[in-house]
Amino acid sequence: MKRKRRVEEQDSTDRWVVSYADFITLLFAFFTTLYAISHVDLGKLALFEGSMHSAFKASGSHPIETTIFHGIQSVNYADVGLEKDLREQFNKFAIIEGIVITRDARGVVLTFGDSALFESGSADIKETARPLLAAVAALIRKSQRAIVIEGHTDNIPIRSARYSSNLELSTARAARTFQQLMNEETLNPERISTAGYGEYHPVASNATPEGRAMNRRIDIIFVSGKEGA
Repeated sequence: MKRKRRVEEQDSTDRWVVSYADFITLLFAFFTTLYAISHVDLGKLALFEGSMHSAFKASGSHPIETTIFHGIQSVNYADVGLEKDLREQFNKFAIIEGIVITRDARGVVLTFGDSALFESGSADIKETARPLLAAVAALIRKSQRAIVIEGHTDNIPIRSARYSSNLELSTARAARTFQQLMNEETLNPERISTAGYGEYHPVASNATPEGRAMNRRIDIIFVSGKEGA
């Protein structure tokens, strides 16, 4: 009888181990879940999103993107791939300052600081810039996307007998960039357009030399979702 009582007392003192084990198991499950939701497989998510769009379109309903994908920004994987190609292509030109590759709502944007392509106040392409534009032309041909070439300047009034305004200079630079790209590759001119914006679309403050340098640029935009022949 005494032995039985001692066994029961021992069992009662060890019951905390069961609760502790349950607690550790729940804690492990909690952190595993946190880890899982912090590492979203964007490839699988994109496939799932595409399937949902197709299913709702077939049934005549509207996909509830804001409910299913709340807090997750849609990823344009074609843009991601193109940006990667551009970065790999221009790694060899890393010594040249003023080359920036970004993505925005328009697509993938390849930006050249004006000094990488032109002399100050000029729209003539530098000899040293020809390999850069040859690389761009090859990627344009490969991508088959619609392309927009934009010229931009800072807000310092131009002093040139050849160009009467920054707007005129930026337009001439965009046109000359287009011409050089056409000289490098056989491209379809119907899918390439040019625009000059002068000082009216700055990306930085014109109050500092650094900001003005950022504003003097050529943007070559690989437009998302628009491909040509």
